[in-house]
Amino acid sequence: MRRSLANIFQLGIKELFSLRYDPVMLFLIVYMFSFSVMEEAKNATTGVVNAAVAIVDEDRSKLSRRIGDALLQPHFQPPEMITVDQIDASMETARYAFVIDIPPGFQADLTAGRPTVIQLNVDATAMGLAGTGAGYIQYIIAQELRAFLNNDQATDQVAAVNIVTRAKFNPNLEATGFQGAMALTNNITMMAILLTGAALIREREHGTIEHLLVMPLRPIEIMLAKVWSNGLVVVLAAILSLYLVLQGALGTTIIGSIPLYIFVAVVYLFSVTSLGIYLATLARSMPQFGLLAMIVFVMMLLLSGAHTPLESMPVELQMIMQCVPSTHFVSMAQAVLFRAAGVDVIWPNLLATAIIGAVFFFAALLRFRKTVTLTQV
Repeated sequence: MRRSLANIFQLGIKELFSLRYDPVMLFLIVYMFSFSVMEEAKNATTGVVNAAVAIVDEDRSKLSRRIGDALLQPHFQPPEMITVDQIDASMETARYAFVIDIPPGFQADLTAGRPTVIQLNVDATAMGLAGTGAGYIQYIIAQELRAFLNNDQATDQVAAVNIVTRAKFNPNLEATGFQGAMALTNNITMMAILLTGAALIREREHGTIEHLLVMPLRPIEIMLAKVWSNGLVVVLAAILSLYLVLQGALGTTIIGSIPLYIFVAVVYLFSVTSLGIYLATLARSMPQFGLLAMIVFVMMLLLSGAHTPLESMPVELQMIMQCVPSTHFVSMAQAVLFRAAGVDVIWPNLLATAIIGAVFFFAALLRFRKTVTLTQV
């Protein structure tokens, strides 16, 4: 037992020295946990920012002008006035994301209690902006109508129920911190897969795997060495990114326990490093491994809930994604960092991650043993 632990430790040190002399991989690690997190947090905006809007004011009333004045920056650009004939051309050329058409006699009809309609034209080719921005504009118009018709009867005409929205955990609805944390979470996944897989492919291409096979080493020792050494690199990079980039450069407020997040990341890394080794045993060269890893990573990125809510996906797909460790890691990361959840809340996801990791590890071990046997033959 002591000899096995010593072998695993020494092999892990060898992996760290190999990584030290790989400038491309070192540059990728630094970039993914610093500039990549900052760029995605600051520039990959999912909300409504600086949206172009135009107004067709056929009413020319006080109320129509109030609606135009209520569309403020930074959500919207200053509204431009156009005519009805210009709507189709401006929408076809994507000049405006939203065009509001206020009909003639709008204020008079509303004051008299007659039914009236405001038309909102939306460029739905930008789906995220279209859905969120249309909701913003509807809410702004409803607010202006309530303020203008300041009596009980008018209020009943506008809305039978007054909805009061309270935002928890992110009162200012700022996306920078959330997007930065999800970028860090996704980069942990990608770098763990790339580092472990590339380490095994590098051994094979350089011929050092044959050197290891003639030593009194077992496949499980070689695997565990690659898991702990590459996992350690990712954990240290993630810790530095969490403190220096998220909290330092981006000023993100972390209300949860950072040590608990690191512990969750360690358990998760056991799963994804094993997955990286398994993919490396399927590939015969570094380009093949890169293609396999990219397919797996894109699937984990898009369907794990980091950018798209899991609840909005088909039920069958939700069940399938429960077998993917990134789904549980994203859920735990959001709960721990932003909702201050403890182990009593996240333990089902933590247990599922550990079980999936054990399955991946033994599948990778079986495949690795088979690869070693073929190499010896």
